[in-house]
Formats: sequence, structure tokens, C-alpha cells
Amino acid sequence: MKLRCFVVALCVGVGAMAGKYSRESNEPEPSGGDGQKVEFRIAKLNQVWEKAKRMQLSPVRHAELHSDLKIQEKDELQWKKMKAEGLDENGEKEAQLRRNFNVILAKYGMDGKRDTRPLQSNHLKDHDTNEGDVFDDPRLDKLWNKAQSSGKFSNEELMNLKREFQHHKDKTHEYNILMDTVSRTEEIHKNVISSLEGDAKEHVLHQKHTDLKQKMRNLNQGFERLRKLSHEGFTEDSEFREPRVIELWEAAKRANLTDDELDSLKEELRHFETKVEKHSHYQEQLELSHQKLRHVESLGDKEHIKRNQEKYETLAEKTREMGYKMKKHMQDLSNKISPEGLEHNEL
Repeated sequence: MKLRCFVVALCVGVGAMAGKYSRESNEPEPSGGDGQKVEFRIAKLNQVWEKAKRMQLSPVRHAELHSDLKIQEKDELQWKKMKAEGLDENGEKEAQLRRNFNVILAKYGMDGKRDTRPLQSNHLKDHDTNEGDVFDDPRLDKLWNKAQSSGKFSNEELMNLKREFQHHKDKTHEYNILMDTVSRTEEIHKNVISSLEGDAKEHVLHQKHTDLKQKMRNLNQGFERLRKLSHEGFTEDSEFREPRVIELWEAAKRANLTDDELDSLKEELRHFETKVEKHSHYQEQLELSHQKLRHVESLGDKEHIKRNQEKYETLAEKTREMGYKMKKHMQDLSNKISPEGLEHNEL
């Protein structure tokens, strides 16, 4: 029994930080040890959140972490219900949840490596970063410089194009984190899954690599779209502006959907794009509110500080709530497009 608990504890996290999150601390806890209300119903997520509050994360990144943890909480509680009903017999969903949690730790610098991984990784790039690089990727920088000097784009179109380039850079970063996480934990996963024999065990291990291959295909398709866009410019019938919405729409057009299903999805994506834009606006306001609060604090007027602190906290809570709803909506849309969905963690 002790050996089993030890192995599971190893599997749950990556590095020094992840080792703290054993399965025993994964049970819902409505309140902390001092009776105070806690943020999440799962103890290991509260541990991550409490640590994050002591870290120097920007307000927007802090809010993003909260949204990611809420999605993880939702998925883990759903999995517990599945397990109680006798589903997930091969452990595939459990392995995916563990992997998603490890990716969150890595993304926000809680896996003992901070955020140096993309610079050290050779999964998708192996080059020295020049001081003038905009996207820290030679292929993207080359395309961007050509687009800027082509004269094909208005200032507004260049802003939209830059958002798409940044989105692709972020997706590459996320892929590198996931690739690194899977590589470093594969042997541990094999040990934990060892209770599964034969085909079931092989299926779980195979599924991880299938997911990675699909993510690589998505990245390659995304880059080809950017290459074409940089050379030809935007067309008048461009359906969407937001990169995440464009990614979903491109995936939908490649999927086996009927014309009616595509029309219905297009309408839903328009609503989703409005939600994404509203969330981006709140993120900008949150950053501005934080800057104003820091300025007011430097002046020392306690009443003024209190008012701005209250405004900031209200805005932060609203931004976190909107971030969760947006990520959940994206999950739902991804699952409509494909049974496997797109990347689960829009990290």
C-alpha cells in the first residue's frame, strides 16, 4: 500500500513543486484548515493557487492561471463521477488529466524550471535568439518582416496579423511544454499504469503520442495559413478576426461536418468571438487598473488606495470569471468539431 501511494504521488506532479500534490490531497475540501473558505474544491489546486499568490505573476497571468485551474477542477470532478460509474477503465482520461495538471505547473513556472523551457527546448526550434527578434522564431520573424514591408496591409490589418503570429508563437510554446512534460514523466506514467495489462496499457501510452502528433499537425497547418496570409493578404470575405476563433473555424472546415452543421457552427463562433474580444478588453482594463493602484499606493492616501484596491479586486474577479467561461466555451466548441477536441489546455 505504501509503495502504491508513493508511485501515485510521483506521477501527479513534475519536479519539486509537483511532488507536493499526492492523490491524498486531491479530495474536495470546502474550507481550509482554519475554517476559511477556499478557492477550489480540490486541495491540490488550492495549493497551486496559494503559491501563485506569493509569486510575481502579472495581474493578467494570475487571472489566466485561475481560469486554467477552474477548467482543471471541472474536468477532474467530471472524471471522478465517471470513475464512480465504472467508466475510464483503461485510465486514459486520468492520464490526460494528470498531464494537463503538469502542463499548468510548467506553464506558470511551478515545476521547478520556471519559464526557461522554450529557450532550452529543441523540439521545434534550435537557434540563437537575436535582439531584434519579434517572435523568437526565425520563420515567424521572416514572414512578419516581409508582411510589414509588403504594403499589402493597413495598420489595422497589421495589428490583426500580429495577433495571429503571437497566437502561433504561444501555441508553439505550449507544444514544447507538453512535449517536455510527456518526455520527463513517461517512465513514471508507465510505472503507474503498470496495473493495466496488455492492450489497455499500450492504448494509454499510444494515445499520448497520438495527441502530440495531432498538435504538431495543427501547428504546421497554422503556420501554412500564416505563410499564405503574409504573401496574399487578408481577403474581403475573412470570416473572423480573433486567432483562437480562426483556429476553430479552420479546424471545422477540415472536419467531416455537413453544410448545415458548418453554418450553425459559424454562427456560434461569431458569438464566441464577441466573448473573446470582451475578455481581451477586460484583461487590458485589469492591467491598467493595476498600474493605477501601484501609482496610488506610492502617494500614500489610504482612502484613495482602498477605493482603487476594491475596484481592482472587482475587475480581477470579473476577468477570472470571464476567462473561465471563455475557456469552457472553447472546450465545448472543440468537442463539437472533433470527438477528441483541439488542444484541451488553451494555456
